[in-house]
Amino acid sequence: MENIRTENILEIDFLSKYYGGKSQNQTKALDGVTFQVLEGEFLGIMGSSGSGKSTLLNCIAAVIRPTAGKIALRGAQIQDMEGKELAEYRGKKIGYLFQNFELLDNLTGRENILLPLSLHGISEKESRERLRQLADYLEIADVLDKFPAQMSGGQKQRVAAARALIMKPELVLADEPTGALDSRNAKVLMEKLSGLNRDENATILMVTHDSGAASYCRRILFIRDGRIIHELRRDTPEETQQMFHGRILKVMAQMGGGSENVL
Repeated sequence: MENIRTENILEIDFLSKYYGGKSQNQTKALDGVTFQVLEGEFLGIMGSSGSGKSTLLNCIAAVIRPTAGKIALRGAQIQDMEGKELAEYRGKKIGYLFQNFELLDNLTGRENILLPLSLHGISEKESRERLRQLADYLEIADVLDKFPAQMSGGQKQRVAAARALIMKPELVLADEPTGALDSRNAKVLMEKLSGLNRDENATILMVTHDSGAASYCRRILFIRDGRIIHELRRDTPEETQQMFHGRILKVMAQMGGGSENVL
């Protein structure tokens, strides 16, 4: 069943990020990007290396500050946040899933996942229940007491996903989440994320160059040279994932050919 999506949870308005001085050598990593993310949406951002997609995600995560433009989560202006307000946003409002897991090697899977809860004063009882639910859903109960070095790549990424989700964030940011996984583990991860979006109404914004991963999204924005040049939407339940994947590949092929007027 399709999620009912009526409210913008994230609004990006004319977002720009420039590197270098005001000269011909200036690099425009983002050049006036504007879009919205609806609550309960699974949105993909696709583009080649250097297109600006990771810069966009890092601006939304408040890892880097934009040169101009606005980022608003439920109306709160992210680009202006500092101190306690910024820490609250990074720690509670968003969850970040990295390509290379970013787990702490000296902590077990359980300790890695629970770390955000301990930092934000969540009770032990509540922490245990959240961990149980996520571990069961992500099928990682058997690796909770293992260290990252004892886990497979797929297990590491699902542990990392549990850590990103444990605070019940309003928005999950995923940066190339299948980039370090083989095809089997990538499929498992994407099916789990898609299930969370479908069944729990989780709002997910994913950056990827992987057309297979992107086919799990409901909508995709294609970015090149810091600008959004095309949007692809799967509007009807009748369109299968395989059909959507075919449309994605067609757009990617036309983008590779240098055409601005895809489809």
